[in-house]
Amino acid sequence: MKKLKLIPKFKNEDNERDFWATHDLTDYFDVSKAQRVIFPNLRPSTETISLRLPQYLLARIKELANSKDVPYQSLIKIFLADRVNKELRSI
Repeated sequence: MKKLKLIPKFKNEDNERDFWATHDLTDYFDVSKAQRVIFPNLRPSTETISLRLPQYLLARIKELANSKDVPYQSLIKIFLADRVNKELRSI
């Protein structure tokens, strides 16, 4: 087993990023001792957008969302995610 090097102290994130871009993690960390970490409360970052929809389309989406008992904005996100995944699979 090789001797591991000590990870230096960094002044800021930029210095740390530059360091790891030019150094191998396995020289500083025993990967065989790594443990899986779960972040149960981690939520993906979101960004607010403004989207103009025809009134009839929004009304139909709200109707669908109501029948599925989900908020209409969540239903729109589900529809968008499904379509994006489908399009990416066909590339």
